[in-house]
Amino acid sequence: MSGAASGSASATAASPPYRILVAKPGLDGHDRGALVVARALRDAGFEVIYTGIRQTPQMIAEAALQEDVDVVGLSILSGAHMTLCPKVIELLHAQGQEDVLVLLGGIIPDEDAVQLKADGVHAVFGPGTTSAEIIAYIRTAMAGG
Repeated sequence: MSGAASGSASATAASPPYRILVAKPGLDGHDRGALVVARALRDAGFEVIYTGIRQTPQMIAEAALQEDVDVVGLSILSGAHMTLCPKVIELLHAQGQEDVLVLLGGIIPDEDAVQLKADGVHAVFGPGTTSAEIIAYIRTAMAGG
């Protein structure tokens, strides 16, 4: 993972903020939640790259590699999370990015969340999750906690 910052706005040039890719895989065109989270992460001092809607897993993995990100945040409301998330993780691993933290937001049934975590998703954030909870999770996870 690049940098050793806590992700706070007070990060110095010697320890840059974590880089987070926020992506909307699949055909889901609803991006309001992803945009809100992206802005909250940016306001918390993270570097945020937003890929936009209708991204393929290949496009997301390629962007993660090109942008040298620490975290990939996927937002899926289409119901295709059981197909898209494992594919993104597979592609990240295939290009040597096993250390990238993969997070998922959306309406995810509990039993699917359990399987997705077994497949490599680090955390699943559902409706009602606050931006502060997501930010705290990222800071803790990136600090090794």
